[in-house]
Amino acid sequence: MDLKEYLNRIGFTGQYDKADLDNLFTIHKLHVMNIPFENLSLHSGEKNTMDLQIIYDKIVKSNRGGWCCENNLLFSWVLKEMGYKFTMLGSRVFNSQEQEFLSMDCHLINLVEIDGKQYIADVSFGVSCQIWHPLELISGKDQPQPPGVFRLINNGMKWVLEKTNRKQVVQNKALANSSLVDKRVTKTLYSFILTPRDADHFQEASDCLQTSPESLFMLKSICSLQTPTGFRALIGWTYSEVTFKEDSDLVDMKDIPDSEIEALLREKFNLV
Repeated sequence: MDLKEYLNRIGFTGQYDKADLDNLFTIHKLHVMNIPFENLSLHSGEKNTMDLQIIYDKIVKSNRGGWCCENNLLFSWVLKEMGYKFTMLGSRVFNSQEQEFLSMDCHLINLVEIDGKQYIADVSFGVSCQIWHPLELISGKDQPQPPGVFRLINNGMKWVLEKTNRKQVVQNKALANSSLVDKRVTKTLYSFILTPRDADHFQEASDCLQTSPESLFMLKSICSLQTPTGFRALIGWTYSEVTFKEDSDLVDMKDIPDSEIEALLREKFNLV
């Protein structure tokens, strides 16, 4: 595996031997702008793995994306290669239907320490909830980013990540009431504790998410990519382009026929 090859994949042209905050912010944003959050492997006869070499070959050499365990595990390796002090953590995603957190750590994130401060780096939550830059680990502080206002809340040992949204304005009125339009103002994303984890910790969750009939990843194919003005997402056969405005998000949605899916993935996500 070659760090320079990864940096070329995301379009980084700076000094890669400086493990400072500016570089962390830059590579984090470039990752989410160039590497999709996607689970297409599960819907095309492939299997996701926790093997770092396989993940590197998939994302860097084959120009694919991945889900959190792939993207954030790869990002852990990048942090190590660049000389950052970091800790891999496990988080539990909030199930909005059941109004509770999942029972296992299924979302991998990284805690990075720079100059005595700690930051949550997460390059793979995807769609409207993707942070563009790491979040300072400080409780109750609003941390505005282009996608919305993020907030970390400390409840004793547990930390919870929340996001405050803008109003969603759907241009295609026929899809205005689609379940893919998130109308919640404030939503809970996930919780975590600061116990260090390794890749093996996520193996059971990775297997479960790929086999359980209740897994969202089995029920829907998902591909999303952040853009300089918002994000793009293909969920099932519905394609959305979202543009962030000052007081609202402009949502352009349309259904895509089977015959056009592969061309759209190439054009909008640079994926085959």
